[in-house]
Amino acid sequence: MKPDAFQVVRDFERAVADYTGAPYVVAVNSCSMAILLAVAWHLSKQQAKVDQEAIDAGHGMKMIALRPPIEIPRRTYVSVPMSIIHAGGRPTFRDEDWVGAYQLKPLPVWDSARWFTSGMYSGNGRPVIGPNPQHFGFYGPGQMACTSHHWSKTLGIQQGGCILHDDPEADAWLRRARFDGRTEGVSPKDDTFTQIGYHCYLSPEVAAEGLVRIQHLPRHNAPLPSDQYPDLSTLEIFKWTENSAAKRNLAKPSSQPSRTPRRRSPPSTGITVTR
Repeated sequence: MKPDAFQVVRDFERAVADYTGAPYVVAVNSCSMAILLAVAWHLSKQQAKVDQEAIDAGHGMKMIALRPPIEIPRRTYVSVPMSIIHAGGRPTFRDEDWVGAYQLKPLPVWDSARWFTSGMYSGNGRPVIGPNPQHFGFYGPGQMACTSHHWSKTLGIQQGGCILHDDPEADAWLRRARFDGRTEGVSPKDDTFTQIGYHCYLSPEVAAEGLVRIQHLPRHNAPLPSDQYPDLSTLEIFKWTENSAAKRNLAKPSSQPSRTPRRRSPPSTGITVTR
């Protein structure tokens, strides 16, 4: 039998599941991509409705103003709103002094790049953050927690991120989505492609490093200090997401009957023109 190089990735996912208590874990190459896939999974359920709204509004292509709004703190890492846009959403911003993790509202998706500890997928469905690591515990039915394992984070490997969740249907979709839409273990020439994917799987050598390091992690890890993030709501590249929403009503056809301006007749030349 041909050796399976990606078995170590599945072993790493199993180790993360045992450590965090998550029923399912999907490993990818960064927390940014974990967020993108988690958001894309939830928005895929709404896509047909969004496309129909665009058609009803008289537009051949989907407008950014018609995308579902997804709210995040205005001070966070810059790739988060970018991931939302790439996934088909429209980022909006709120004031929130967050510690460790925050929700991408209204989706049951959490950016937990700065918090990774044992038992964090506890089943109560929302973060409970206290003064001591032992008081932490969150994520439950229907929730997706996106973690980061970059060298500056708690696990501290080269790169990588995980999606912690509890949905078997989502698990199958996420595994295809991270691997170019492919079925794991099936040659492209023999595969049946049913969805658009991304190239963001976790490489085996990085997974092997993570598998070693997670065996030596403390049982409880406090959230990492928040970086001095800029106010993303002031950046020009994200202002258009807000402005497009304001312009949405302008894009809708008027409910009043249209009036075609009366064409002014040219001066008579005495010549009859036929078409």
